[in-house]
Amino acid sequence: NEHVGVCYGLVGNDLPSPQDAIRLIQSRGIRKVRLYDPDAGVLNALRNTGIQVNVGVNNGDLKRLAEDLGFAYGWVGQHIQAYLPEVDFRYITVGNEVFGTAAEVHAQYVGPAMGHVYDVICSVGLQGKIMVTTAVHMAVMGTSYPPSAGSFSDRAGPFMRPVVKFIVDTGAPLMLNVYPYFAYKDMRQNLPYALFTANSDVVYDGQLRYRNLFDAMVDSVYSALERYGAGQVRIVVSESGWPSGGENDGFSTIENARTYNQNLVRHVAQGTPKRSGTPIETYIFALFNENQKTPQGTENHFGLFYPNMAP
Repeated sequence: NEHVGVCYGLVGNDLPSPQDAIRLIQSRGIRKVRLYDPDAGVLNALRNTGIQVNVGVNNGDLKRLAEDLGFAYGWVGQHIQAYLPEVDFRYITVGNEVFGTAAEVHAQYVGPAMGHVYDVICSVGLQGKIMVTTAVHMAVMGTSYPPSAGSFSDRAGPFMRPVVKFIVDTGAPLMLNVYPYFAYKDMRQNLPYALFTANSDVVYDGQLRYRNLFDAMVDSVYSALERYGAGQVRIVVSESGWPSGGENDGFSTIENARTYNQNLVRHVAQGTPKRSGTPIETYIFALFNENQKTPQGTENHFGLFYPNMAP
């Protein structure tokens, strides 16, 4: 599926070499990869593979990127230009889930950091080739149900307004991490709706009908963007997945993880009810189980593969 990529995280001490990991990605026909920081070993392994790369800016670098244009030139030079043209960069994602997490101390720097990275991208002739954006999760939402009522929270407004203005002005998409798993875990209602296995409509929202939670979550963010006058913005689902273990809760299982991820891959080509027929570029979280992610538990069990590369 050309719309689906994988998130390749490195928060483990037993992971295969980047060369082996990239070979595994290629062997599965995956053509897109999301990286959380510009790891040199991984970027070197991606040379001349034809894999499209969404590379992240570490949250810890946001302040310097925001305050120092020279640092932004250095960052782009070292982590992007040094690998061109052999690495096919498509996006630079400036910060991951900065709002609504412990990383929120960096929130004020996301907009200015995006601006500086974009200025550098333009000045070195990469405008239109590499998009600059950031990744948010549902913590930015005040209302998400029904999807047509979706709106960003008042508290998120000072963060989201400049982000949305920037992506409108530059034509970039918004990266959105979407986890029906966590929504289900909070509610414990209607597992089939979370797994794409409901066989009839569950939510009636005006003219729109929803039979899976993923679509409802994405469309609620489209509604929030419309409320900001940004209905033309495209959403890229920068993470979605389901854990195969880590908690003895009856739903964090290998079977449910397989069901969710297989159905997700099939589904995203169709688009959402609000954007029917427009495929959703989506990155499955994650390539490997990562044994050093915290808190320990389900966070260590989102991998499509074990570190020994067994599925």
